Amino acid sequence: MCGITGYLNLKKGQLPQQDILRRMNACLIHRGPDDEGYYFGNHVALAHRLLSIIDLVSGRQPIFNEDGSIAIVFDGEIYNFAEIRKELETTGRHRFATNSDTETIVHLYEEEGEQCLQKLNGMFAFALWDERRERLFCARDRMGQKPFYYSVQGDIFIFGSELKALLAYPDAPRNLSVSSLSQYLAFEYIPAPATIFEGIFKLEPGHYFIIDLNAPIENRRVIKPQPYWDIRFDKTDCTFEEAKRSFLETYREAVQRRLISDVPLGVFLSGGIDSSSVVAMMSQMMPCEKIKTFCISFQEKTFNESHYARLVAKHFGTDHREELLPPERLLQILPKICSILDEPMADPSIIPTYLLSEFTKKHVTVALGGDGGDELFAGYDPFLAHRPAQILGVLPSPLITLLQKTANLLPVSTKNISCDFIIKQFFAGLNYDYGKRHFAWLGSFMPRQQNQLLSSQMLDSFDTEKAYDIIDNNLRRLEKYDDLDGIIYLYCKLYLQDDILVKVDRASMACSLEARAPFMDFNVVNLLCGFPNRWKLRGFTAKYLFKKAMEGILPREIINRRKKGFGIPIAEWLKGPLKESLCALLEPARIQKQGLFNADYISQIMNQHFAGKKDNRKLLWTLFIFQNWWNLFMSDFKR
Repeated sequence: MCGITGYLNLKKGQLPQQDILRRMNACLIHRGPDDEGYYFGNHVALAHRLLSIIDLVSGRQPIFNEDGSIAIVFDGEIYNFAEIRKELETTGRHRFATNSDTETIVHLYEEEGEQCLQKLNGMFAFALWDERRERLFCARDRMGQKPFYYSVQGDIFIFGSELKALLAYPDAPRNLSVSSLSQYLAFEYIPAPATIFEGIFKLEPGHYFIIDLNAPIENRRVIKPQPYWDIRFDKTDCTFEEAKRSFLETYREAVQRRLISDVPLGVFLSGGIDSSSVVAMMSQMMPCEKIKTFCISFQEKTFNESHYARLVAKHFGTDHREELLPPERLLQILPKICSILDEPMADPSIIPTYLLSEFTKKHVTVALGGDGGDELFAGYDPFLAHRPAQILGVLPSPLITLLQKTANLLPVSTKNISCDFIIKQFFAGLNYDYGKRHFAWLGSFMPRQQNQLLSSQMLDSFDTEKAYDIIDNNLRRLEKYDDLDGIIYLYCKLYLQDDILVKVDRASMACSLEARAPFMDFNVVNLLCGFPNRWKLRGFTAKYLFKKAMEGILPREIINRRKKGFGIPIAEWLKGPLKESLCALLEPARIQKQGLFNADYISQIMNQHFAGKKDNRKLLWTLFIFQNWWNLFMSDFKR
């Protein structure tokens, strides 16, 4: 696990000064505090920060082939590198100088070019320079666990693991993308390939690109990522019992692959079925007393689920550690969140995720988790609302409006995932089609709310309905699917990819901790997407096949418990310890000077929340995070 950055002169001219690359690389020291490495070639410069996981002695990067004509900087892990290495060695054409997984990519590329991506099983982002062919090959893993940002500045192509590395480049773009702001307000994050800045992009998962310096100059300046893999829903023909067996076998193999490490590893254990299943699989492969599990607990009962984690730890006899986080500890970390993320993301669970990573790093360097289980098995509450919404969605608009108004009369509660909050969100999203509806439920400002929130000059520059265009764009990639396939695909391509995995990567890497997710193994993804959806969502039972497969393996209380998110008491905070800061950031004069938002509308939703008339936690938190981000990155920006 590492940080990478670098630049390429698209005109084969002089490279920027070396100290610029060193500054860019220094921004990523948290991703790799153990070492740093550089390569300065004729047209390209590569930099790397190392967090030692595999091959602690000779794994320093950049890594080269035998004659030094190919160089690579790599972030992530290749879990099947030992098998690939053995296959390459049998050809007699390659001599390995290290025991690292990174070198495997170099020699596999020599054999198969960009087709090498088809054989890699892992989480990764890399940049590979081929000196003989004068081309740069960049790629990102299938599900998007490892980040890759890039931009073209004049004749210089720059890239990095995080935005902060690119922003360290002189004259890097800091113009706010209006369309990305609208997407952030709608989704609470910015979907790939966009970023909050015009001219800086994310490489989408399952994509690669090649910059060929022998191509016409106009082609070099236009980066055209190509897909090498995508989620497909080609349904398999098997019985339910066969499906359970194949899932357990494939999932067990995915967990086993992620146990490869030359440093101590553990498990993020929330007590939910996803993370608990990771512990269950590990218990079949290693002595239970060696399994280290970690969780955090909260004083607020409706947000605390640590007793479930203790139940699982006791059941498997793990070496379990738990840390109680008082509210003040959670609040203390807030100022650091925007600097960790680089662009606004309003998922408040990044706060406990960061603190869990910080706690876990005191004991291990690698932690496995259950990310992806909810998306692949239709485990979130909105999946349960999918069918009822389809039925009610055919009602006339006036009747839906009446139902919305009735729902809004329910007493306001600030508890975690309270009943009134769920009902109000449900009816608020009914005006949209099935794809957009889910993200109206999950997100903050729907387009009609953005029309009230944004200033008149902002509304003149774009149509807020376009914030949801990314949903239709993603669905167009699918060849054959039913409506639930489409929803699972969208959750993977949007919420999982650009919220959950970003949150886990930034929070863990900020603590120099590597996080691994067995559900993200593409063999697991392919298998689960091939199962009939009635085995995932059966009536109002989510994760049906998963739960049946775990019977006799996990305690019944874990299998049957209701899902609870990694929540914190945002609604109460905004009325209490964060109220003064919120009011200062959203003060009318400040908002008017900024020119992005309608100060009157913001005052209205603040007053509603403070008076207990409406639970506007999501709206206000989204604005709170954006204003904090603006102060950190854009305070001197002039539109």
